[in-house]
Amino acid sequence: MNIRPLHDRVIVKRLDAEHKTAAGLVIPDTAAEEPDQGEVLAVGSGKRLGDGGVSAPSVGVGERVLFGKYAGTTVKLEGAELLVMREEDILCVVE
Repeated sequence: MNIRPLHDRVIVKRLDAEHKTAAGLVIPDTAAEEPDQGEVLAVGSGKRLGDGGVSAPSVGVGERVLFGKYAGTTVKLEGAELLVMREEDILCVVE
């Protein structure tokens, strides 16, 4: 898969959510929520500034990130479901 986001956009693949609670109860797929965690697959060149410069992105490929529940646009590419979102929609990097 060859995909290159433009400007301050980031391509994220959602990570699978756990299907068990801490107490060991199994959550069925119909009741499970979309995960709010993902892995960065591609990063754009950065945000364009008013003076014509470019602000470098804060996240990199391969990093694990947290994002809002309704962040980004879902696209399907080669059978994989990906999110295209702006870098500002990413809440934090999980280390």
